[in-house]
Amino acid sequence: MKNAIVQNTAIEMMETATADNGWVNTIDGKNLEVINKAHSIITDNIYCSLSTCSVDGFPWVSPVFFAFDDSWNIYWSSAITSKHSQNIYSNNGRVAIAIYNSSFPEGSPEGLYFQGTACELNQNQTEQAFPLLANRARKPLLKTAADYLDDSPRRIYQFQAQQTWITGSRLLVNNQLIDTKIQINLFSN
Repeated sequence: MKNAIVQNTAIEMMETATADNGWVNTIDGKNLEVINKAHSIITDNIYCSLSTCSVDGFPWVSPVFFAFDDSWNIYWSSAITSKHSQNIYSNNGRVAIAIYNSSFPEGSPEGLYFQGTACELNQNQTEQAFPLLANRARKPLLKTAADYLDDSPRRIYQFQAQQTWITGSRLLVNNQLIDTKIQINLFSN
């Protein structure tokens, strides 16, 4: 009986995008075509919009060059004293990230949206993450992992997603086009 209740709850949570759920589709989140589209977006774009917030509620958005690993963790380097880095340190690492191609024609956006946490990497993690950034750069990086350690003013940061969405279909509602999102589970396939 208890399993039946859990299964029914899981089924009820799967729904199409409506005004009641903030226009979020949860039915197509495991669709391989949707996951492949998400992979194309993260692969084809080298900048993301990193959104942080101060402890007193002031938001800040920064464009950052990024790399990612097979687990969809996102990496970037930033100055320790930059506003977004300070917000990460003071706000338990809470971060949102958007990745999109801004050159798409109006009305045809494709984007990824992430919510999760970010942190500064330690020495071993920095040495593991640095090649991801170096390999993704279009120009040779004239730095090494050591350039982000010790007394360096810059560090490498890692973001781990807790929730992920991709742009969904636009719906016509009362003669208005409404943008939707598909909540995806990157690790279900």
